[in-house]
Amino acid sequence: MLRIVNKIRDRGLRRKVQQLLEHPTVRIGGKTYSGIPIDKSPASIRHHHNYPGGFIEHTLALYELCMSLSRIVREVYKCRVDSDLVLCGVLLHDIFKPATYSQRVGGGYRRSGLAERVDHLTLASAELIRRGFPLNAVHVVTASHGYQYGPIGPMTIEALICHLGDYCEAKLNGDILSAARFMVREVTGEEPSTLSGKDAFAIVRAKTDKGWDGVRDTMSRIKYTG
Repeated sequence: MLRIVNKIRDRGLRRKVQQLLEHPTVRIGGKTYSGIPIDKSPASIRHHHNYPGGFIEHTLALYELCMSLSRIVREVYKCRVDSDLVLCGVLLHDIFKPATYSQRVGGGYRRSGLAERVDHLTLASAELIRRGFPLNAVHVVTASHGYQYGPIGPMTIEALICHLGDYCEAKLNGDILSAARFMVREVTGEEPSTLSGKDAFAIVRAKTDKGWDGVRDTMSRIKYTG
């Protein structure tokens, strides 16, 4: 993720983003909350990237998608895009999700005690304001879930790019996980306990290319254990 941070041209904004990524904590009522380390955290509990490392994987994929959307806006629609704000949104839109998760004994995740009181977007908005982030950077993060699931919808081009990118990338991963789980159940008769995005794509690709035998072969190759 440092490679992405270094693409932020504004030195002040780059420094603020890097400091938050290095120490993604929030202090409330005299207590500091951090949660699962971001390199081990999922990006959601159930819907998408719900496995260790999913947070980083989602961020990297979102970066590629938002850069493509930004290029389309510039080259096709001839409209200026502030890349620094887009990069800020990509890197920080889920920064406090790990603080709202805790690991279950025996595997899997649940909402943390913090999540029972405040959601990750409220945490991010408050902390970015406290740390002196520019208003438009705060908005990109606050609006990342859009009108339906967030406190506010995107009101700037940069916020719209991040919101649409986030929605599409999460749906891509969530849909491929659902398809792969179905295929695993069809072959084994059991619900897979864990399945990464890479393994899910490999299973669906194998089914497309070689049918159910391809699914069985791929499950064997990735050492699927149920």
